[in-house]
Amino acid sequence: MDFETILTDALRSGLGPIAAVYALAAMGLNLHFGYTGLLNFGQVGFMLVGGYGLAITVATWGGSMWLGVLVGIACAVVLALLLGLPTLRLRADYLAITTIAAGEALRLFYRSSWAEPTTGGVFGLQRFANDFYDLNPIDPGSYGFWLIRFSSRDLWVLIVGWALVAVCGVLLALLVHSPWGRVIRAVRDDETAARSLGKNVYAFKMTSLVLGGVIGAVAGMLQAVQVQSVNPDSYDPGVTFFLYTLLVLGGAGRILGPVVGSVLFWFLLGFLDSALRQAIGAGIIPEDVLSTSEVGAVRFALVGVALMLLIAFRPQGILGSRKEMLLSGR
Repeated sequence: MDFETILTDALRSGLGPIAAVYALAAMGLNLHFGYTGLLNFGQVGFMLVGGYGLAITVATWGGSMWLGVLVGIACAVVLALLLGLPTLRLRADYLAITTIAAGEALRLFYRSSWAEPTTGGVFGLQRFANDFYDLNPIDPGSYGFWLIRFSSRDLWVLIVGWALVAVCGVLLALLVHSPWGRVIRAVRDDETAARSLGKNVYAFKMTSLVLGGVIGAVAGMLQAVQVQSVNPDSYDPGVTFFLYTLLVLGGAGRILGPVVGSVLFWFLLGFLDSALRQAIGAGIIPEDVLSTSEVGAVRFALVGVALMLLIAFRPQGILGSRKEMLLSGR
């Protein structure tokens, strides 16, 4: 087995553009769940409307990519309002049911034959981020350090992606340490007590839902730009639960929790994927026991086992505070 290749694959996965996308989306989810206590099971829906808002504006309507970014953000705001207005006055589980249903309904709508002239149907839309790559200041070639190397194209997306994560992290840190942030944490801990102090709990929850949804939409746009394609089946409900996995791993209610969780989550997936394939190729694992086509499912199963152990022995995650964020008691 080539352990250098295994480590290289793991590092590329843990530090690459996809890790930045998931860290950004999980930051929005962290604002919902970690700081406000909102059970949003449809964060992928915000990613979907963000990515498609950008793609449809450029590929279908012929607009600029920057107009598409504004459209994607506007779509996220509208979706948050549609989800929050009827549910945020009710118990938390109503929002959970509504968001997971909305995410799947949007996916099915965008892949329907009725919407195909606009969304591309099951085939999606492609080649709409040329304006973004035209801004790439990096000369063509391969760049990196130690074992990690990226093409100029991937490096440009990586730089922009992690820069967005850094900016979003700073803004969220300022927000959650402001009076507004103290109120949403009070809402998370005891909504009745916050209401008894004269706080408009409904308005604070709605604001949090909108802001977290916009962050998720930006992550969806970054993902669409990175692959130059949007496809409805890329936004299945499982994406939201991957986001919860890395959020729990890093620690909910912490600014750096989603970042640490995303890096570790994708590092582990990349490591297991490469290690299992190398073990099968070297004959260490017989192909009649595990084939290369089954590696994808097995790596997720192993990460799931690791997550169960984490919840059993450290439910607050790596960076979380047990007193503030005991997930088993939420």
